[in-house]
Amino acid sequence: MGKAKPAKHTAKEIAQKVAAATTNMGGGKNGLEDRLGGKAGHAKFQCPICKQPAPDLKSMQMHHEARHPKEAWEPEKCADLHAAFGGTTKGVAVRGSSKK
Repeated sequence: MGKAKPAKHTAKEIAQKVAAATTNMGGGKNGLEDRLGGKAGHAKFQCPICKQPAPDLKSMQMHHEARHPKEAWEPEKCADLHAAFGGTTKGVAVRGSSKK
């Protein structure tokens, strides 16, 4: 009978496990507002036609060309949600954020 091979873990895999174990994922009441998107949400821009959120203008332009091809692309009409609501959500459930 042969020996069992020892498990080999990469540094990346170990770092991901440590990050997942130590990052607040925003469960319960503390993360409810963040999971729902808060007032501003995680996306920065909003389509003026269908209110679809997008993280940046390039993504919004791709959305616009795919969903609204007959309308002219005018980036200045896209609502900047972070400017309107004073930033993004609190960041409780945002991976990589730290709450102190």
